[in-house]
Amino acid sequence: MALLQINDLIVLYGEIEALRGVSLSVDEGQVVTLLGANGAGKSTTLRAISGLAKPAAGEILFDGQSIAGFGPEAIVRLGISHVPEGRRIFPGLSVKENIMLGGSNRRAAKSELSREADAMFDLFPDIRPFSNALGWTLSGGQLQMVAVARGLMAKPRLLLLDEPSLGLAPVIVQAVFRIISEIRRNTTVLLVEQNARMGLSVADHGYVLETGRIVLGGKPDELWGNEAIAAAYLGGGHAKVTA
Repeated sequence: MALLQINDLIVLYGEIEALRGVSLSVDEGQVVTLLGANGAGKSTTLRAISGLAKPAAGEILFDGQSIAGFGPEAIVRLGISHVPEGRRIFPGLSVKENIMLGGSNRRAAKSELSREADAMFDLFPDIRPFSNALGWTLSGGQLQMVAVARGLMAKPRLLLLDEPSLGLAPVIVQAVFRIISEIRRNTTVLLVEQNARMGLSVADHGYVLETGRIVLGGKPDELWGNEAIAAAYLGGGHAKVTA
């Protein structure tokens, strides 16, 4: 059974169909990547899963349980953590305090959260020297690492990552994706990424979204073998993908 199963999902923004019958699945232990241009519906898919966008129709199953329409707090408690685009770090809190906030859903003692936050610096050594620095002093790459560490503090079974490479220098992108490769040892990941090459480099499976619909899905080598994918994501072309 898939850990996450989405069937015929429809999400409306006013009268606009942001998602038009999206279906996909994520097996436990996998990294699955959602690819597509801006406005394709990638972030909306994650928002629907995490309870930030209410589906108009369709089904979202997590570990066999229907969660469509659940609020964000209930979904976090079930084991889904969402790291949204834009990092959204609290600028007036320290790096460690920001990371500790990720465990607030677990009702753990502050001392326990402090120990776990310290352990996060083993996975994210680049931000260890900035443990006590305020969020506003960090670079974009450092903020992204803090955001992912904060998401992991919820001890999720499924981590939703929205555009982790956005706006980062290539060397920092490489570092972020090395961390994603480490995360997958213990956590299932659904990754939204415009950088198709990096997104598929860590993925077991990928889906391509166009204007709110899944138009193609498959293993990374199958997607790269599709001429339309190669034109759209590797050569700067604008070929329309057809399943």
